[in-house]
Amino acid sequence: MSGSTVRLFSLFLFGVMVAGTTRAQVVPEYMNVIVGHPATTKGEIAQHDVLALNDAMFGFYDDSLHLFQKNMLAQHPVILLLFSGAGGKAILYRPGMAPVNAPPVPMAYRLLKSVSHSPMVIFEIAGPHLNNPADQSWRAPFTVDRAQLKAALDGLNDVDIDPAYRENLRTTLKGNLEFIDACFAKGSISYDDLAKFAALQKPLLADQIKWAAHIQVAHWMGVIEDWKKLLGKDWDNTLGVSNSIYGTRQNNILLSVMAQYFGENAMNTRLMLFETTDFTTTPDAMLELLTRVVADRSLGQAFFGNYYMMDYELMGGDGRNAVIEETKKRGMKTYLPPLVPFGSHAWPAKITPGPGPGSIEQLPKNENGVSPHF
Repeated sequence: MSGSTVRLFSLFLFGVMVAGTTRAQVVPEYMNVIVGHPATTKGEIAQHDVLALNDAMFGFYDDSLHLFQKNMLAQHPVILLLFSGAGGKAILYRPGMAPVNAPPVPMAYRLLKSVSHSPMVIFEIAGPHLNNPADQSWRAPFTVDRAQLKAALDGLNDVDIDPAYRENLRTTLKGNLEFIDACFAKGSISYDDLAKFAALQKPLLADQIKWAAHIQVAHWMGVIEDWKKLLGKDWDNTLGVSNSIYGTRQNNILLSVMAQYFGENAMNTRLMLFETTDFTTTPDAMLELLTRVVADRSLGQAFFGNYYMMDYELMGGDGRNAVIEETKKRGMKTYLPPLVPFGSHAWPAKITPGPGPGSIEQLPKNENGVSPHF
């Protein structure tokens, strides 16, 4: 084959390939709904490229998080004292050593707590059906609840618990059963009857809560005290964390126990309270949160010259100023908490005093005491 013939044949093959490629790139009409080619402006593309930086930051941060956590646990002992239905769960992490799980709170705590919840169950069942004789849908859940209450009462003598506690629990369970039986006999549930039931159970519940709190606090103070002795000189390098939802944030028992050993200067620096969306969380989730806080402190020091500023909303100060400016502009009275410095050792709870009861002991003693509500 001559050179000119070869060149002509090559051009032919190239043309066939281009034509085939062109045909292959044609998207069938039925694919339009999936593929689509919406018009995109240069401005939209540029905006996307800028916003992608924020998305990328979180990806890189997550990739580095396990390294941060490894470094943190290699340098600091960590105590997690987490909320649980059994009175708490505590884990001690020490550099280079296996985690230590603390013994559980004594069973008496769980027994007192369980019975103290039983009148509340009755309230929850009865509430939607008050003063409505035509509504009999409460009978089925009350029947189930009554069977559980009766089983608990029948076996109470076999429970290993302080006799004073047992007698209180017996009276509580009997009161529950008497209220349910009265509702069955009457064929309805009235608000007045429910209010009288609550008033009768109130002093019993108050004792149960008091006893349970003392058992829980004594147990965890013993655990933290032993761990502080075990850690010795490493105690001042130890990080402590507890968790809370809104309802357990004020006077958080677990944080309060650790605070007695960590001391005032450790609050919010080495001793922290993390709010969670549920009562319980996992140790892994809490370690991840702790790692984020500790790692971000180095970032705050490097960029802004303050080690603790990243513990707080980064735009909080400017946001506060903006709120002040905007409320003034609108003729409104500004309502903000006091400006608190980064690294504050204030309790992470409500600390402003005011009128009204703040504990069960301070509640009105008569059954007619009613607190204000919105």
